[in-house]
Amino acid sequence: MTWLEVVAVVFGAVSVYLSVRQNIWSWPTALVNVTLYFLIFKRERLYADMGLQVFYAGISVYGWYHWLFGGEGRTMLKVTHAPRYLGLLLPLIGLSAAYGVGTVLGNTTDASVPYMDSTLTVTSLIAQWMMSRKYLENWIVWVVADVAYIGMFIYRGLYLTSFLYAVFLVLATRGYFDWRMSLRADQSPTPEPAPAT
Repeated sequence: MTWLEVVAVVFGAVSVYLSVRQNIWSWPTALVNVTLYFLIFKRERLYADMGLQVFYAGISVYGWYHWLFGGEGRTMLKVTHAPRYLGLLLPLIGLSAAYGVGTVLGNTTDASVPYMDSTLTVTSLIAQWMMSRKYLENWIVWVVADVAYIGMFIYRGLYLTSFLYAVFLVLATRGYFDWRMSLRADQSPTPEPAPAT
């Protein structure tokens, strides 16, 4: 455990907590987090996850903008369900990309767990993109990814980071229920005003 990992963990936990709360500051704190983890994953030879941090930085900027201006009439974005076609399309894209990245890493680098690393990287990209669009189902994808990440980080001896992902797992579960409540509140009909007497 290093000071770099400690600071990264703090920023990661704050960022995910703010995402659960639908707080716009989740995105700038995420940018700090991904910068620090880029350095950590480079040191640990988790190259797919290192590259993932670059994509996270881009998605964080996109998500920051989209949450502010992606709603109707360039208003703040509200939680919605992901379109059904994504339930078929995203897993196909994810599996293909994970296999391709894993093969490249396995054949061209000294990656420690190339296929696991690439699968979790691609899954995380999908979940983060879904979050930037405020699709409720992003939290389900995060729960699955967090469980697998905990195991991989324990295997690599990144115990504090595995603890962080256990915290992420709890926050992702809470995020699902909080965002579902927000979605239901936005979908409930506005009560008619009482007639004047």
